[in-house]
Amino acid sequence: MRCREGENGTAPTLIQSVRRAVRLLDELERRGGTGSAKQLARDAVLPLPTAYHLLRTLVHEGLVRNDHGAYRLVSPLRRGAGTHEPALGIQAWVDTLSRELDAAVYFVQYLDGEVRLGAVSGNPARPPVEEWADFRATAHAHAAGQSLLLQLEPEERDDHLSRHRVTALTAHTVATRGDFERRLAAAPRRLPVLEHQEYAVGTACAAVPITVGAETAAVALSIPAAEGARLRGLAGRLRKRAEQVLIAQTFAVAAVGHEP
Repeated sequence: MRCREGENGTAPTLIQSVRRAVRLLDELERRGGTGSAKQLARDAVLPLPTAYHLLRTLVHEGLVRNDHGAYRLVSPLRRGAGTHEPALGIQAWVDTLSRELDAAVYFVQYLDGEVRLGAVSGNPARPPVEEWADFRATAHAHAAGQSLLLQLEPEERDDHLSRHRVTALTAHTVATRGDFERRLAAAPRRLPVLEHQEYAVGTACAAVPITVGAETAAVALSIPAAEGARLRGLAGRLRKRAEQVLIAQTFAVAAVGHEP
């Protein structure tokens, strides 16, 4: 007898939620595009509450339709103009998040051994942090970079830190590589990273990891340090929004041809 995921009481990680959602898609496809929540939960070996939660998300994203308890796949080619579109461009997404969270928002990736800034919100009410020190070379000092480094394999992280020396940018920055590596070792890989004035004095930041397959990315936000009491709550909201979009983006691709 297989154990159902989620029965140990622990909260699912971002990637676990995506994998579970894709399994529901697989079962819907196997059943010819329709099935009840109980059938899908049983076939995908998921707790029923988890299946309901993911199915509600997929219905909201317009990728699955609920016909009086029967869940049906919605073809991307037949979706109406009024359906919520999950394939939102990254720039539009960070701009929307910036307004929702009342914070500057950033999308970053780790590509070819370097931190890459993919998009920055353009909200005049919440301007981004000024890049006064090379963003790529100071990953140890900002939440976005720390989140990316946490996702890397040990040898990749060692290579990065060998090329980009850990140095103190402010009085709050971890100043040595040894101290920084011990900090990373103690940090949960899948939880938000919080950072207070480590990259820039007067700024507090949070970042949430986004990892699917070989892609390593994160979404981050920044607020004035004087508003630091908001940071933990904002990080939680950012994580939920990232999870919703990641599942939707995965299904947008998987709905037209998923490979397990």
